[in-house]
Amino acid sequence: MTQTSKKTQEIDPGTRQLPWFVRGLRDGIPICMGYFAVSFALGITARGIGMNALQAGLMSAGMVASAGEFAAINLIASHAGVFEMITTCIVVNMRYFLMSCSLSQKLSPSLPFYHRFLLPYCITDEIFGLSSAVKGYLEPKYTYGMTIVSVAGWTTGTVLGVLLGNIMPAWAVNALSVSLYGMFLAIIIPPARENRFILGLVVISMTASGLFSVLPVLKEISVGFKVIILTLAIAGAAAVIHPVEERKEA
Repeated sequence: MTQTSKKTQEIDPGTRQLPWFVRGLRDGIPICMGYFAVSFALGITARGIGMNALQAGLMSAGMVASAGEFAAINLIASHAGVFEMITTCIVVNMRYFLMSCSLSQKLSPSLPFYHRFLLPYCITDEIFGLSSAVKGYLEPKYTYGMTIVSVAGWTTGTVLGVLLGNIMPAWAVNALSVSLYGMFLAIIIPPARENRFILGLVVISMTASGLFSVLPVLKEISVGFKVIILTLAIAGAAAVIHPVEERKEA
């Protein structure tokens, strides 16, 4: 591991005198700004299926998951059942379970047990990345600080998307709606460029999803169960065919 990469895994030495909670609030500001833009588009999408600001705001505050919320909105629009909706959201958000297990290894054994129940709510891709980069044991106050700022931006953006989507011009609404798809592309393109196996999975996933939408029998399957079937089948096959080996540091 190079000296540069080591530095990227540590908190800025110039801010070590700040309390952990304050550091979390500060480091959560860039996350908040990014979340606000995406959640605003999510709010516009939620308004399009008839959700009001309170409903959309509670959804964002409770789930804090862009892919999961987008899937939930599609399921609501297709009048899916409760079981289908819950199962789909669990499958789509399964990675957060793995992140929680990983982050729990950075907690001090002497830490009060309730932190292990509170921290999973805080985990998003970005917050997990910054929390994992803390050297040594993680101080939960740091993650809580980031979460307060980030969730506030995510929830506020969603609510404003519902409220202001009615008064914005159509071209602006359409442009913001596209940002959700831009976010998904930003997630899959970098790893696909670095790993041909991942690129192949992306192509297979898109092809299979397309076939499920046009083939006579498969197109009758509801949106939620399509997501469940494709996720479990493709991810499961990939895990068996190409398992990821843990890197051993020298």
